[in-house]
Amino acid sequence: MRATVTTLDNNRVKLTVEVDLDEMSEAIDLAAKELSRQVSVKGFRKGKVPKNVLVAHLGGAEVLRSEAIRESLPNFYARAVADTLIDPIGQPQIDITAGEEEGPLVFDAEVEVRPEVAISGHKALRVTIPSPQVSDVELEAQIDRYRETDAVLREVERPIVSGDLVTMDVKVTKVASEDEPLEMAEYMYTVGSGTITDGVDELILGLKAGETLSVNGNLEPGVVATFDMNLKQVRERELPELSDEWVIENTDWQGADDMRDSILAQLRSRKIVEAQMSQRDAMLMALSDLVPESEVSETLVAAETEERLHDLGHRLGEQNLSLETFLQVTNQTPEVLLEKLREDARRAVRIDLGLRAIAREEGLEPTPEEIDEELEKTAASMATDADVLRTNLRDTGRTVAFSAEVAKMKASRWLLEHVTFVDPQGVEVNRELLSQDQSGELGA
Repeated sequence: MRATVTTLDNNRVKLTVEVDLDEMSEAIDLAAKELSRQVSVKGFRKGKVPKNVLVAHLGGAEVLRSEAIRESLPNFYARAVADTLIDPIGQPQIDITAGEEEGPLVFDAEVEVRPEVAISGHKALRVTIPSPQVSDVELEAQIDRYRETDAVLREVERPIVSGDLVTMDVKVTKVASEDEPLEMAEYMYTVGSGTITDGVDELILGLKAGETLSVNGNLEPGVVATFDMNLKQVRERELPELSDEWVIENTDWQGADDMRDSILAQLRSRKIVEAQMSQRDAMLMALSDLVPESEVSETLVAAETEERLHDLGHRLGEQNLSLETFLQVTNQTPEVLLEKLREDARRAVRIDLGLRAIAREEGLEPTPEEIDEELEKTAASMATDADVLRTNLRDTGRTVAFSAEVAKMKASRWLLEHVTFVDPQGVEVNRELLSQDQSGELGA
């Protein structure tokens, strides 16, 4: 079999494939063998029908040849894809140009291939991740959480500040609804908790007991209500002094310094782990922003969306949940869910194209040895033989796709080594912190 490639417009190519007489004969024999197991011919057992009898029963050799072509075309196409190293992303349009009745089979296959995008800026990419450093404010806030367990509430007459406990009467009236208002007396609200509705925490600051506040906000998704609040009492939390005596009496630490040092160590480990865990996702999100939106293939987005929808259905099935139940629980419409899946799919496609671009531009195409090494690992994880997997990849036209996955892994490692990680304030993060193993500290 011989295959040649012609490049067309809009990321499309045309494969011209010629299947020689020997391969066509093998395809016809295979089709005859399969049909002999399916058809019933008087006087013969299924699977034992001679070829000449089968041909006569079918209505002629041209019928058998037509069946052989129909059955073998996908395999011929897959082999042509593997031989020419193209990377198709859609279904091919196949046109048989010769050999339908006799002689070598010749066909054209026109198909969309994965676009090769060019990116810039990846060598100077700055990626924002959570800071692995513990600030004084964070440390004191964590210490105060322990002190709050022994806090005393003291009534104040000053203006309200964040953290105060406000006792209020609340009336909730749905807008454009005939439902009776919901009234709650002596409702205690911690300013800054955000548990009433959006806007309350900002507007209540500076008010005093005896004043009122009215806010329009969401009672639940899609339901707007008016929240009328009568502020009756304001109390602040008076924390105990952080003394050695208080620490020893109320905690397992041996004093204030021991408490502070221990909490600081715990926070450091936790923040380093948070920064480490965010590295890859933040890096790939930043990379995706370098891929021009105009270069994203809608065919790839549609295929990725369909795959994500299929995966969701599979996961729901494992939990004995229907899609309808899932939509109700998550308060989504099918349209909203599909749009979210499509947005995630588009981001995934941009990441994929970005990694492939880095692999090309940085010369990270995998060597045969690297491909074999990864193939051995993959086969082992699938509990199959490497040669079986290798043959399967070739027969299904996925050799190029497997090689690309290896290249993307190399590109991801390259990017991880070359990007600059910064905290939310833009300060460069010490890479030594990002390489520290915190498993022992977190488990202590």
